[in-house]
Amino acid sequence: MNAPDRYERFVVPEGTKKVSYERDTKIINAASFTIEREDHTIGNILRMQLHRDPNVLFAGYKLPHPLQYKIIVRIHTTSQSSPMQAYNQAINDLDKEFDSLKSAFEAEIVRHSSEY
Repeated sequence: MNAPDRYERFVVPEGTKKVSYERDTKIINAASFTIEREDHTIGNILRMQLHRDPNVLFAGYKLPHPLQYKIIVRIHTTSQSSPMQAYNQAINDLDKEFDSLKSAFEAEIVRHSSEY
């Protein structure tokens, strides 16, 4: 069959960075981040978190091709912030939010299992 191996969707190849950064040469405070081995799930969550930042003017992502397992996140910020700062802040905020969600879920599991 002509399809790529399934593990290629998740395993980052040797010598390839998980995230790469490229500044935009035409627009001030704009950059693209290429995130390897991710899809719409991470792209949409990250885009929505970036939209919560008042210093972010534009945040979007795209999948270049269905058989290329990477997303390209584009960020344009105001002069008070940089795309790298906005990206790092969004990742940190999402990390805290997911930790909170995990704790709440585990507490409900304990509460539910003690009832039965």
